[in-house]
Order: sequence, then C-alpha cells, then structure tokens
Amino acid sequence: MTVDKTVTAWLLSLKICKVWRYPFYKTNNQMMNKPDNQIIVIFGGRGDLAMRKIVPALYALYTQGIMPEKFAVLATGRSKVADEDYREEVREALKELISKKEERAGNDFIMSFYYTDLDPSVREHYNRLPDKLEMIRQRIGRGANTLFYLSVPPELYAVIPRNLALQGLNNEGDGWKRMIIEKPFGYDFASATKLNKAVLESWAESQIYRIDHYLGKETVQNILVTRFSNGIFEPLWNRNFVHHVEITSSESLGVEMRGAYYERAGALRDMVQNHLLHLVGFIAMEPPSSIDSTSIRNELVKVFESLRPIKIEEVGSIAIRGQYTSSHVRQESFKGYREEENVDPGSKTETFAALRFHIDNWRWGGVPFYIRTGKRLPTRVTEAVIHFKPTPHSLFSAKDACEGCNQLIIRIQPDEGMLLKFGMKIPGAGFNVKNVNMDFHYSDLVVDRIPDAYERLLYDCMNGDSTLYTRSDAVLAAWKFLDPVIEAWKNDHSIPVYGYPAGTWGPENADDLIEEPELTWRYPCKNLADDGVYCEL
Repeated sequence: MTVDKTVTAWLLSLKICKVWRYPFYKTNNQMMNKPDNQIIVIFGGRGDLAMRKIVPALYALYTQGIMPEKFAVLATGRSKVADEDYREEVREALKELISKKEERAGNDFIMSFYYTDLDPSVREHYNRLPDKLEMIRQRIGRGANTLFYLSVPPELYAVIPRNLALQGLNNEGDGWKRMIIEKPFGYDFASATKLNKAVLESWAESQIYRIDHYLGKETVQNILVTRFSNGIFEPLWNRNFVHHVEITSSESLGVEMRGAYYERAGALRDMVQNHLLHLVGFIAMEPPSSIDSTSIRNELVKVFESLRPIKIEEVGSIAIRGQYTSSHVRQESFKGYREEENVDPGSKTETFAALRFHIDNWRWGGVPFYIRTGKRLPTRVTEAVIHFKPTPHSLFSAKDACEGCNQLIIRIQPDEGMLLKFGMKIPGAGFNVKNVNMDFHYSDLVVDRIPDAYERLLYDCMNGDSTLYTRSDAVLAAWKFLDPVIEAWKNDHSIPVYGYPAGTWGPENADDLIEEPELTWRYPCKNLADDGVYCEL
C-alpha cells in the first residue's frame, strides 16, 4: 500500500533537509555560506578514487555555487605530467557531467587544477610542495588555508603527515591546515593505535578528518532526525519496545579487480568495522545535547564503549563467515572467490560476515543486534530494520514470535527511503490480519537528485565541520570490539568458512545467529526467475 497524500504531507513536514542545515538546498531563500578560500591538495590525484569520486564531487559543489570564492586543486602523482595535460585528464573524468550549457563554467573549474610529480614515500620530494603552493597562492590570492586529501594506499597514511610536517605544512600560523584520511584506518586494534600515534605526533586531532563515506549518505544522517525530531519514535526507541535490530549491507558485485586488497581486508575489516558499526552508533546513541560535532561524536563513542566485549571462545557461536562460490544465475556464470584474480586458491578470507552482539547500557540492555554484509549477493542494498516487540496479548494471532511484528525499515541505498510495516484487517468476515506497508522515498523531497556522499563530506571539511567524520577514540573502540573475531578467524582453524553460491543471500548457517529459532533475517529483495530482483521499498 503506497503512502497517500495526507501521509506524504506529514512526512514532508519533517523538513529533513532543513534540520541538518544541508548546503545543497535553499533555506529561507538563502544559500549556505561559502567556505574559506583554500587550496586542496590531492595525494594520488590521478587515481581511481580521485577521478571517480573526489573530482566529480568538487565539480558538483562548484556548479551549486558553494565552492570557495577563490580555490585551487593541486594533484600529486609519481609520473611527470604538465598542468595542461592533467587538466585534460580532469576534463575526461567530467565529460559525462559537463553539459553544453555548462561548458564555460566547466572550463573555468578545470583551469583551477594544477599538478606536481611527487613520490609520497620519498622525503626529499616534499621539498617541491612549498614553492608550488606559494605559486598557486599568488595566482588565487593570499592565504594559506590548505586541505590535504590522502587518496593513497594505507601504508602511506603515516608517511605523508610526517613528511608534510617536516616542511612546516602542518603549521596553522598562516592559515588552517586539515587532512582527510581514507579508510581503512589500521587493520586491527594494534595497527590502528600505532597509526593514530604516528599521525598525532605532528598533527592535532582537530586537523584530522577520517572519512567514512557512509556517514555522508542522506539516509544515515536522517536517522538522527527521524529519532530526535519526532515524538512518535523516540519514546519507543529502547529495550521496552524493540525486539531486535538488524542491519544488512549487500553487494551484487564480487571483488572484481580488487583481489589483492580484499585478501588483506575481508568483509569484516572492509565493511563491519567502519560502515556498519557507525550505522549501529547512529541507531543506538543517546540524544546529543546539541547538533554539533563534539556532542554527536561523544554519543557515538559512548555506544562503542558500551558494546559487550566478545570472548574469543564464543566467536564460533556469535559470528559467521562465508565465501562465495561459482554459480550460474540468469544465463550468466560467476566465478567463485578463490577463482578471482590475485586471490589465493586456498584463501580463507571472508566475503560474507554476520555478527550478533549486545549493547550493555540502560537503553539497549538485552536487545540483540544483528549485522551482516557480503559480496555476490542477489542485489545491492543497505538497510537498517527496527523490529518492535509484539503486543502483550495476541488477540488476532496465535503466534507468540515476532514474525508479524511492526518493523521500521530505513533504506540507506539504493532507492533511499523509509518503510513502516503494521497490521491491518483484511476486508470480509472475521478478523484476519495482514501486514501492510507505508513507505516514503527520499526522491520525493528533491527536484532532481540526491547528492553524493562525497559532496557533503568535502563541503563539511572545507568548512571545518567534523560531525560526519570519525574521531580517533571511536575508531579504536570499534577495532577493540572486533579484535577477538579477527584473532579467532585467523588462528582457530576449527571455525569454518561456509561457502555460498554467488547470487544467494549468503550461508544458510547465518540464520543460526538469530536467537529465536522461528525467526530469520529479513530478505528485502526477491528473485523473480529470469526477470531479475525485486526490492520492496
């Protein structure tokens, strides 16, 4: 059942975008203030991430009129490339985005790009940066505000900050200096602690922005708005009314050309430690005292510190790992993970991970949380599901389980939106009840598109807003929580790696994690034979 006009008007009254001061929409006919004039330095400026995400995000901000009045982008890479040649690479990356009517603006944007060859692992090469930056500043106007973006392999995350500091490029005496560091921030608790110590030797915590692009998604941010701006949700958001919480993040793709990286990471490190645990944080956190960076991040850390510690001996019963195997789906053949390029034929790296855990505090005591993620599942979908408890006395059903309970489904991607499931009487004699859906799509709130997460995150960093970036204590708390699972999966050979055919929802054993035997995971999408996959929201 689709939401009617009355419900749509009610949902629109939430004013989701306005509550978050989102820069991409006008509030009271006024656009958000532009960031300070600055230079953005992209280490790895010719790489896939830079050309596929960072450069298009900057262009999107530029076309919306919310880049700084004066800015420049300096890209670095190991190869010798002239500024003009690099600009042609930028033009190629943006060719699908620059329309005919935007051609002049597109050219002006591209002319703001510069390039210098620099091997980030060689200390002496950093001598080239101060002079290049000074030349650019002379062209765009005085001011030394600089944003460094580390779009490089993780082994350089400690090297670049140290070498920049040796050149005095961390000094804020002549203007602010900020640094964005991509994930993964470490591979376990010990490595994350070591990396954090190395970075903070020469940079202040307030200068470091650890990016998790999931936090830039509209639906993730709106979890807070849904909870804390609506009186119908927050009173129910606790152990008295919530039966369990479930989070799923599935990908239909395999590891593709990233086999070498994935062999070092696996699903637990790649998705659970950062993306999914942060979703848990937003769902489980207490109301912050105000909507500011410090208050929100303080509450997130409290959630991570309240996670019930995992004992190594219980890993086999509260965590499931799997690996996709070859299969044939809708006239298409898929390789198994061990057959992928740069993957060990005997690999035990998990492409599927599921976990059951608890949060030991007054709000969530006794409520199980379930999270799962995997590659080569039927479709790409990320969602959080709040399963509410059944009524105290079942008048219309003989079932005591939570099989037909109310659910609030928050769809993160794709087709972003929310869905509420509740019981309604089927017309006719008797009191036969059927679950129906009331849904809402974020596309109803915007004229043309939902902005990409990198747009929001880059804009925030340029403005010095770290709300949607991860603080060091949160990173370390998440790693500390997962360390027993990492250690057990590495050293305990009795813990199996379950196979699952590509195109299915992972190992059947994942259902064993659900505490009630009559319940299973929610399967948001259904296979429709040769017609593909249908998703409910």
